[in-house]
Amino acid sequence: MPMRTFVTVLLCAAMAPAFAATAAPNFAPNSDTGWVPARAEGDDFISPESGPGPVVSDKDHPYIPNNPRTQPTYRVADLTNPILKPWLIPSMKKANDEVLGGKVPFTADARCWPAGVPAFAVYAHVRPIYFLQTEKEIVIINESDMQTRHIHLNVPHSSNPKPSWYGESVGHYEGDELVVDTIGLNDKTFVDNYRTPHTDQIHVIERFKMIDGGKQLQATITVDDPGAFTMPWTAMQRWRRREDGPIMELSCAENHEDHLHNESVPIPEAAKADF
Repeated sequence: MPMRTFVTVLLCAAMAPAFAATAAPNFAPNSDTGWVPARAEGDDFISPESGPGPVVSDKDHPYIPNNPRTQPTYRVADLTNPILKPWLIPSMKKANDEVLGGKVPFTADARCWPAGVPAFAVYAHVRPIYFLQTEKEIVIINESDMQTRHIHLNVPHSSNPKPSWYGESVGHYEGDELVVDTIGLNDKTFVDNYRTPHTDQIHVIERFKMIDGGKQLQATITVDDPGAFTMPWTAMQRWRRREDGPIMELSCAENHEDHLHNESVPIPEAAKADF
């Protein structure tokens, strides 16, 4: 069965009338509903109105996304953000210096690496995310490289989850919000596209809700990692609703040749064929 057809079947099954009567909110009213970032710079977090927020671009080197009317730039992180513990600064400064020296920086989507959490919210901003909802589980799929998260509903965390790329996510509904609590993440990902590290102590809470009459989806994200950050911090992401067809199969590493010359983070490659 073609991938597009297979995922469409899953979407239709997840939205069967018997479940629609009990599900609130419904992030996937039909199989064509995807969500794409609502801003041109959608692959960066939105800072909160007040309080500690995410790493943003250095004020002397502002990030400009790819746009035909302007000259795009690569990201240079603001290292003065008070959330950063001192041990993070050297590696982030090295990454900044490489960008300022003309190198292409690492991003998870460009290198076909898992985004992890919370960076899943800013992964591959030009591709939509899709929700599959059932009574016991929600699956969120980013169309770019089919990055997938599983959220188990109304269950407690395991006593000692083994660290993994996407950790262990449990969720529940609070009125019109989906609240997702994630632990058990490994330390192999960055929390954003500014190459901000974290430790396996990271704990992420996301609150998803539809706004603007269902035209937009908003996530309020709280990150607590006492190993990497001096305090918990908050960020946001918003997506706009897009209904132009079911999810497509987009495989990232069809060709493993490195055109970005970033040998320190190679594209993952299987040791042997899977057929």
